[in-house]
Amino acid sequence: MTFVISPPNRVSLGVVGTLARFPVRRVYCIGRNYVEHIREIPDADERELPFFFQKPTDAILEDGGAFPYPPATQNVHHEVELAVAISKSGENITVGNALNHVFGYGVGIDMTRRDLQAIAKEMRRPWEAAKAYDCSAPCSNIVPAKEIGHPTCGRIWLEVNGVVKQDGDLEQQIWSVQESIAYIATMFKLMPGDLIMTGTPAGVGPVKKGDNIMGAIDGISTVRVSVK
Repeated sequence: MTFVISPPNRVSLGVVGTLARFPVRRVYCIGRNYVEHIREIPDADERELPFFFQKPTDAILEDGGAFPYPPATQNVHHEVELAVAISKSGENITVGNALNHVFGYGVGIDMTRRDLQAIAKEMRRPWEAAKAYDCSAPCSNIVPAKEIGHPTCGRIWLEVNGVVKQDGDLEQQIWSVQESIAYIATMFKLMPGDLIMTGTPAGVGPVKKGDNIMGAIDGISTVRVSVK
């Protein structure tokens, strides 16, 4: 096949224990999935149905990369999240069958232009400018579920320059991984290569140039990025 321009490189993530890589197709992000984080947001419903936004595939930034402080903002926030890697396609997936679609897990950070998000919310506009920009989805290598199972609890935390800023537990998720997969699959056909970032605990906050960030989930992995 001949293209009029060179096609973009295929985005992928490393897989722990192998040289093979996980190809990333879509990045789904779940909003407001930890009670303590919801309580940071005025008037938010603590058990509303989950909602989703997407980041482009090329927003992925691999572990150890440099996060370029983005333009058009004065307030970029970190949000550490459990990332779920999908290996089996499906629509209308049941909660009981959802984990059969999971290849493995990683640690992601949803980097958010918070000031642009606030403007979008106020004006009832989409969130792409706040969420879907270059390098806005740092992510660790993927750990296969066959090695670690399907974690339902475990400390999830993030530190900036060695100081812990976010500190929660996976068991605090309002919507479990299974429920989130099932709900997404009522609206989209999940496909191999999809990555689901499942929300963030309390403590989100700003980063600045020169900061070193580490996000981690005990028993899964860590992701480190430097802000440039």
